[in-house]
Amino acid sequence: MKELLDAFWRAAAYCLHPRVIGLSLLPLLVGTVLAWLGWWLYWDATVAAVQSGLPGWPILGTVVQWIERFAGDGVRAVLAPSLIVALSLPVVVVASVLLVGLLMTPAIVNLVAQRRFPQLQRRRGSGLFASLWVSLSSTLLALALLLVSLPLWFVPPFVLVLPPLIWGWLTYRVMSHDALAEHADGDEREALVRTHRWPLLAIGVATGYLGAAPSLLWALNALTIVLAPLLIPLSIWLYTLVFAFSALWFVHYCLAQLEQMRGAPPPTAAPAVGTAALHALPPR
Repeated sequence: MKELLDAFWRAAAYCLHPRVIGLSLLPLLVGTVLAWLGWWLYWDATVAAVQSGLPGWPILGTVVQWIERFAGDGVRAVLAPSLIVALSLPVVVVASVLLVGLLMTPAIVNLVAQRRFPQLQRRRGSGLFASLWVSLSSTLLALALLLVSLPLWFVPPFVLVLPPLIWGWLTYRVMSHDALAEHADGDEREALVRTHRWPLLAIGVATGYLGAAPSLLWALNALTIVLAPLLIPLSIWLYTLVFAFSALWFVHYCLAQLEQMRGAPPPTAAPAVGTAALHALPPR
């Protein structure tokens, strides 16, 4: 627990680093362009398809027909865009994980290693293609779990548990691999992940719940549909910041445990000068 909390507050402090803030803008730019492109090309056709197909949906179609008896046919015009926005949020989250993993995590690893672990040897146990495979395979499995569990989201207890657990597992799989890819060899990575599986999964689940916070922007009402072109970039940026914090938390924890596994480096003699020299030392 002490190691988890130490990595937590270090990750929170690093989120204020100008380089981390700057890095968060790159996935935002890519994600915003993709979201706007999909919105422009497919929004009208998707809304029309959902409106016409709502009566045929199991359970939900029956509920819609029951509501229409009292509220009229205008229910579909409001419900269809809301459903599309709600169902697109998992895509935004998954895209944020992939963008952070591909664009931000390597830079974050270098930042933490340079400032906190300059003597930790880089054994480069995993390359780009291995990281891509872990990210894509884990993402596909997470999406499959989301689709299978989707009917349970309409049951209040499950909607508060299942999505964060799935996001947490996905974050744990992707971030733990990427955090160790540069410094650990294959055996070290497998041993460390196996030994610290539960703390790493706890970090993933905790950040999974944090990742649900931007969803509060998307209360299902007509105003959010009107503001969707503005809320989509804001949501992407918030998701990016959450997963940047997640990456920092994983990197601080994993590299500290890797250093401990190998044995702490021999202490170096501190220069006999004042506090200025102490401030020049890498933060621990």
